[in-house]
Amino acid sequence: MVKILCVLYDDPVGGFPLEYARDSIPETPVYPGGQKAPSPAAVDFKPGDLLGCVSGELGLREFLEGKGHEFLVTASKDGLDSVFEQELSDAEIVISQPFWPAYMTADRIAKAPKLRLCVTAGVGSDHVDLEAACQRGITVAEVSYSNSISVAEHAVMMILSLVRNYLPSHEMAKSGGWNIADCSSRSYDVEGMHVGTVGAGRIGLAVLKRLRPFDTHLHYTDQHRLPEAVEKELNLCYHDCVESMVRVCDVVTINCPLHPATEHLFNQDLIYKMKRGSYLINTARGKICDRDAVADALKDRHLAGYAGDVWFPQPAPANHPWRSMPHHGMTPHVSGTTLSAQARYAAGVREILECFLAGQPIRKEYLIVQDGQLAGAGVHSYTQGNTTKGHEEAEDFQRRKRLRGGGWGGD
Repeated sequence: MVKILCVLYDDPVGGFPLEYARDSIPETPVYPGGQKAPSPAAVDFKPGDLLGCVSGELGLREFLEGKGHEFLVTASKDGLDSVFEQELSDAEIVISQPFWPAYMTADRIAKAPKLRLCVTAGVGSDHVDLEAACQRGITVAEVSYSNSISVAEHAVMMILSLVRNYLPSHEMAKSGGWNIADCSSRSYDVEGMHVGTVGAGRIGLAVLKRLRPFDTHLHYTDQHRLPEAVEKELNLCYHDCVESMVRVCDVVTINCPLHPATEHLFNQDLIYKMKRGSYLINTARGKICDRDAVADALKDRHLAGYAGDVWFPQPAPANHPWRSMPHHGMTPHVSGTTLSAQARYAAGVREILECFLAGQPIRKEYLIVQDGQLAGAGVHSYTQGNTTKGHEEAEDFQRRKRLRGGGWGGD
């Protein structure tokens, strides 16, 4: 018997859904570029159902318990008194999400002598101390590509929302107002703007493809240059460093992984190399940006807007400056956990577990760490190191939540 400890976000405040807005979701058997979508032996859920919360259980309970394994699911993940901390000592497999990460620090890894596998239900394993995982010989895997298009769509939505001043205009309509001048005084066309992505992997390239029909000028920077044919097809301008790109762009969207080389990449120095009045979009990881530098740049009007759904830590404390800074379009970390994406990453987690529990190889594109070193997708996307420092602030959210009686919301 194997003990699997799974951390998922809380159920909806109003209770688990009894019905959904749609009856079905489109199937995606193959991703752009040819990678096969997750293909487990079977699934015990209906695609389109809410799977990423505690009651959804990623649709795994019947499968795991049917094979005699212990499966424990919780949302309590931060602090020494959390369920996760209390149950970690004899867990062999830990499953977590980017949206509600159980930070696997070196200390926590040391407290889990039986731990053999960390699985990310989604994409992005920076909540795991990859250096410590390498040293312990722990396998780290994620469901690559499962929610990449979901995130790309969210990034494009946020670009349009900021540039067109959509959110304040929507609030105007809700409040009963009709102040056209107030709505239009910060509204522009994205047509003709220079838009650049930091990172042109699956998400960054998908963002560029979706912006091409808007007649924008497209730029990118990445340590891996795209093929010449792709650059010509999208009329892309390549920059060999991020400083070169941000100086010329009206909109910068961040789509690179978080690792030691990108941690706090967008600090005060880099942000003030951006054009005055530019927009910064971050659906990658919150820690790629210096949070105080972002807030200050909005307050003194160097940035016209900042939007994203990634914070550090997650969940963000109630007093996090990104909750209250001007001209922002922040959301909780939801871009990659649409009901469409959940069907894919839940199926991918099951595929990984089927392989691991049967002693069979995990798909190379799912691997981040294996046999003491970066492997598979991890070689391309990460550097061996640790980006979990400072995660303890998430305990503040949990403490305030308990004081409120369990619901979501700021103070």
